[in-house]
Amino acid sequence: MIRIAVLGTICSGKSYVAKQFGYPVFNADFEVAKLYKKSKKCYDKLKKALPNYIKSRPVKKSALSEAIIQNQNNLKKIIKIVHPEVQSRLRYFSKKNKNSKFVILDIPLFLENKLNKKNDILVFVDAKKKDSYKRLKKRPNINFNIVRKFKKIQLGVEYKKKRSNFIIKNNFQRNYVKKNVKNILKKILLYARSNT
Repeated sequence: MIRIAVLGTICSGKSYVAKQFGYPVFNADFEVAKLYKKSKKCYDKLKKALPNYIKSRPVKKSALSEAIIQNQNNLKKIIKIVHPEVQSRLRYFSKKNKNSKFVILDIPLFLENKLNKKNDILVFVDAKKKDSYKRLKKRPNINFNIVRKFKKIQLGVEYKKKRSNFIIKNNFQRNYVKKNVKNILKKILLYARSNT
């Protein structure tokens, strides 16, 4: 099984690109949303770490946002609690899909949280800043303070590009993206064959 990790900035279209590969996708944002909604363990830990903000289940994103805006360290506390849970779900996903040729990892802070393994294939989704910003503004309840605080803990775009095996340009045109993904998959297959 080859792990393909999709990297990029916020609103660069990572999740859309990840789906285009046509293989099982681990979407960390989706898993985190499930944790906030259903995990008592996660709720208890967050309530203990942030008692002034976390009052009831399910955990409300607005409460977490407020905690982060008040203090940057609260973001670190949240990551410290949520990250091990996401890793556990990633292990389960990997076990479940061990017979798949590829699995696609759509995980924000993938490199930052040192989730990468030596043989992972890294694909960076490169979108124009103005296009990403346009998409970001359309998101319901977007808080630019939160976006800025997340950016502070992210590695730089150029660093991520350098670390990546492939860069896919995303102009948000469906056929163009699909064609690029297809070409990258072919190259990855050749790359995998030459390394076995």
